[in-house]
Amino acid sequence: MLGIAGGSTIAACLLLVGCGASGEAPGRDPFTATGELIALSGGEAGARNACFTCHGLAGQGDGEGAPRLAGLPYGYLAKQLQDYADGRRPDPTMHAIAGKLSQSQRLSVAAWYAAMPAPDVAYGEDAVSPAIAALYQNGDPARGLLACARCHGAAGEGRGTANPPLAGQPAPYLAEQLRLWQDAKRRNSPQQVMLTISQGLTEAEIAALSDYAAGLPGQGAP
Repeated sequence: MLGIAGGSTIAACLLLVGCGASGEAPGRDPFTATGELIALSGGEAGARNACFTCHGLAGQGDGEGAPRLAGLPYGYLAKQLQDYADGRRPDPTMHAIAGKLSQSQRLSVAAWYAAMPAPDVAYGEDAVSPAIAALYQNGDPARGLLACARCHGAAGEGRGTANPPLAGQPAPYLAEQLRLWQDAKRRNSPQQVMLTISQGLTEAEIAALSDYAAGLPGQGAP
């Protein structure tokens, strides 16, 4: 939701929004259809801040700082939007955008992205350091580090609303979040688990774990 698309792209998408608003497709869930309108138009946040301008028309993210939203758990997406609006997940841009949406609009756009298929992931296991793979899969008991796989799945598929998939997320985005937790600038994980884990990681481990998690296949996701 951070970028600004070209004028022609926004115009084309607003045409789509106008068509959708004039009549509802047979059998279409109006709850997620409303979410589509918000994702394409930005709702009260305005077209310049429409979700698709950063997160893509397919919710795939931008490969850098804007995460993929497609296929993430509905409850997780709804909570993050609420946390942005309340300031519990600090981010000036997302706070401004989420704060301009009503609670029902936040729930609707969360449902829209949750219903999207997750993107295919190119799995690069051969290029991964065995030590980093072991750190993700098994943790490091000597340092009191829980395994990433314990909450996010061995294939990065995620486990429940509070533990989202990591597979298919941009590696730079994952690394940025770990650094925010490490610096206690992000504190909205259950029981501050991510704060504790991130503060036990080195900068090199943060970068390598992010690359590894982003490239996991995500198979076995519920």
